[in-house]
Amino acid sequence: MRVRAFATVVSLVAFATTDAAEPLAGPSPTPTPTPKRGELIEVPAEPARGFQFPYLLFIPESAAAKRYEDLLVEPNNTGNVSDDFEVHRNAAVHLARDSSVGNFVARKLGVPLLVPIFPRPASNDRLYTHSLDRDTILITDGPLARLDLQLIAMIADARPRLAAAGHPVNAKVLMNGFSASGLFANRFAFLHPEMVTAAAYGGLNCFIMLPVAELKSQALNFPLGLADLEKLTGHPFNRAAYETIPQLAYMGANDTNDAVVHEDAYSPEERALVFTLVGEKMMPDRWQAVEAVYKSEKIPVEFRTYPGIGHGTDGKINSDVAEFFRAAIEKAAPPKGD
Repeated sequence: MRVRAFATVVSLVAFATTDAAEPLAGPSPTPTPTPKRGELIEVPAEPARGFQFPYLLFIPESAAAKRYEDLLVEPNNTGNVSDDFEVHRNAAVHLARDSSVGNFVARKLGVPLLVPIFPRPASNDRLYTHSLDRDTILITDGPLARLDLQLIAMIADARPRLAAAGHPVNAKVLMNGFSASGLFANRFAFLHPEMVTAAAYGGLNCFIMLPVAELKSQALNFPLGLADLEKLTGHPFNRAAYETIPQLAYMGANDTNDAVVHEDAYSPEERALVFTLVGEKMMPDRWQAVEAVYKSEKIPVEFRTYPGIGHGTDGKINSDVAEFFRAAIEKAAPPKGD
């Protein structure tokens, strides 16, 4: 293990390449510095505890109020492929410490933020790991197997570290993401609804996973829908738990970033189904068609479209996401001091 120092980061790095372990198994967390307010720490990979890659923990100064006992999770999204792990680490550090919707929400609400450092390899550019695509979820061995379970293991590992720092958090988490990480957050909520208090995601190509096994007599496999979810995960879809999750899905009205057309994000078969069933034109056709499916299934997802916004966010959107999470966690449990 080597120590890496950033301006405000205590970084303990160990990059593992062994096979994935069961997510919640293993010994107590390896002793590392507990995060202090305003500090970002990197927790090394612990294959024995189920995660093959490091993760970041950030506790904002605003957490001193200890108003909420919630952990915010935002999957990392580098924005490009690379076999240099430092590229993904640097992007994740920037997301967690400096600038992202998740960083804004963590500071606004005074809650810790967890960001995994998952790679997105150039040597296998059909894997869109940062969106948890089908190629990724089908990996059964090696360090990239079941990144969703590795994230759960990271969450389990983080809880005693945060408790030791005086910030105990609930078992359920707030899931957040934008663009590829927004798709990861959306798909994670389907895979593990019992883990999620609330979820918000934006910049979604006007398409998110649909809460149905088929549409217009066409079977929808993961990540389009639920048809083979039980086969992939080994357990049936927990619809009862999923229906209790408040969710916010948002797009900029001028967003033309369409991952559906890219080979690393969707297969030709998946692309054809999306175009046929909900539309080739992103806005407003596809977006409205997806919203209609959610409404017909009575799933509590709020769809918002922001005029004048492309593939990004602004202060209003960031504030809206923070207020969405605030309302969700206060509905789940009244804040301390009230």
